[in-house]
Amino acid sequence: MKNLILIVEDESHIRDMIRFALLTTEFRMFEAENTQQAQRLIADRIPSLILLDWMLPGESGIEFMRILKKEKTTQEIPIIMLTAKAEEINKIKGLDAGADDYITKPFSPRELIARIRAVLRRGSLVTPEGLINMKDLCINVKEHQVKIGKQLLKLTKNEYRLLHFFVTHQDRVYDREHLLTHVWGGDVFVENRTVDALIRRLRRVLRKYNYHKFIHTVRGIGYKFSIKL
Repeated sequence: MKNLILIVEDESHIRDMIRFALLTTEFRMFEAENTQQAQRLIADRIPSLILLDWMLPGESGIEFMRILKKEKTTQEIPIIMLTAKAEEINKIKGLDAGADDYITKPFSPRELIARIRAVLRRGSLVTPEGLINMKDLCINVKEHQVKIGKQLLKLTKNEYRLLHFFVTHQDRVYDREHLLTHVWGGDVFVENRTVDALIRRLRRVLRKYNYHKFIHTVRGIGYKFSIKL
């Protein structure tokens, strides 16, 4: 069922708040208090997105997410982590484990709905064949290849990861720390200026096709990818 949200949260007042917030939206929801209940529900109906609490009784949310990402039938389900863990290291752990987004409690209903829509919008970019099309640029997610028109781009692994992240996260400013996490992962020590060097190399590759102009430097903050004028 389209726009079906699974909430995996052991605190009933949080589930009540989310349920109330979703009442006036296009989303419908079903609920689980722990990962065992969630597994049974997913076996019956595949949700469009999962809101997953980190601290659950028994198996933790992050352990459950790692299991979902290994299973063929569930690995593509977008997941937003819900947690009281606000430290950066915990955000990195969540994103590294496969979370598509991370929201810290307490959060507002409006912010939650905006995050849900943003994550689902990113997922809808990918065709059933595993392609992401933007103008005449095409990213083959399965083959990790990028073409502009008929020309196959020669990209390093990190250049590909950065371009993929930019195309699927458009019109939002990201600082260097965030880009480091998504390109290199949280377990690797890389200096911030390495991001700048990677951006320069990617722009150099894209310049021939006039696509470099979509990578915008936001002074004092980081970078934004946008095809809007």
